[in-house]
Amino acid sequence: MPTRLLLLLCLTGHVFAKKPPDVDCYVVHLEYVHCTWNKQGTPEVNYTFHGRFGSNAWRECTTYLSENGTITGCNHLYQNIQDRFGPFDTRLQHGSDKFEMQHELKQKVKLYPPTNLTVKLGSDSNLWFYWNQSYSGCVESEVRYRINNKTWNSDPVSTGIKYYCINLPSDSSLYEVQVRSKYGRDCGGSQMWSEWSQPVAWGANNSTDKSKPKDTSISAWTPVMYVLGALTLILMVMMLLHYERVRIRLMPVVLTPKLDTEWFSRSDCPKPENFYPDYIERVCPVRDYALVSQSSSDSSNCSTSSVTTDQTDCSISMPLDGSDLSTSCSSSTSTVSVSSEGPEKVSV
Repeated sequence: MPTRLLLLLCLTGHVFAKKPPDVDCYVVHLEYVHCTWNKQGTPEVNYTFHGRFGSNAWRECTTYLSENGTITGCNHLYQNIQDRFGPFDTRLQHGSDKFEMQHELKQKVKLYPPTNLTVKLGSDSNLWFYWNQSYSGCVESEVRYRINNKTWNSDPVSTGIKYYCINLPSDSSLYEVQVRSKYGRDCGGSQMWSEWSQPVAWGANNSTDKSKPKDTSISAWTPVMYVLGALTLILMVMMLLHYERVRIRLMPVVLTPKLDTEWFSRSDCPKPENFYPDYIERVCPVRDYALVSQSSSDSSNCSTSSVTTDQTDCSISMPLDGSDLSTSCSSSTSTVSVSSEGPEKVSV
């Protein structure tokens, strides 16, 4: 009976024994060791943390991390930068309970993100990105970029290189770039990348800083400006149509022939009072002199001379259809007579 009771107590104690917390550590930028023990949940008690590199003496944590009043981590400072290549021992203690672990930190180094990421359009029409890194000799980087907020594309950068180039970018597209770094193989390597840097952008929005959120709200004046612009356009179209009609009305009409009064003063025709472009008024033909025979010059028959010669005067009425011609003559008719036997005589 006592043996069974002892066995039962041992089994019960094993079941209800506290599970040791799982301590996880990594090196932050070769400045300190960051350790946490809350991956399995917030511990029920506050543990005291001690750490050491190799065979050095134990040192208690000087910077504890807490969550809801319970200690959940520690930032343990370095004493020697070369210590990261050796093992790191940790101890959690609460009363008489102690939990010790050993960690290999050689490949567990996490650097700070690159800083001062800038973008520049080079003279070769390529897009160049530059950044700064505290440890550049053994650091390799990775660049990721996306165009017009699409899927990210990643591209590795060789150790020691702190720039990246995108060939022949398009001005109408938006390019967004981020960089992260880690220790390269030349310095022991690391499995942990840094956090991504602050993004920078170039392109459609003419911006080089994406750390500030965009203000996508529409200004209250924007609709007003749209309305004013539409009204101005309508007003300009109306003015154009109006002045086009005025310009057409103000175009000069076909000018009427100018009346040469000097010509009337030199002729025997009476000067008309008005002259209209429809040519209905009585017109006066120009008097021409024609060579006629001697016998024809003595004739006083007006009917034949008025028809066969151009000796006419303003007493002749010339209607438009030419059907009614007046044959009356005035005494001012002049002829030029030609004699076959002697010189020419002019009778008036």
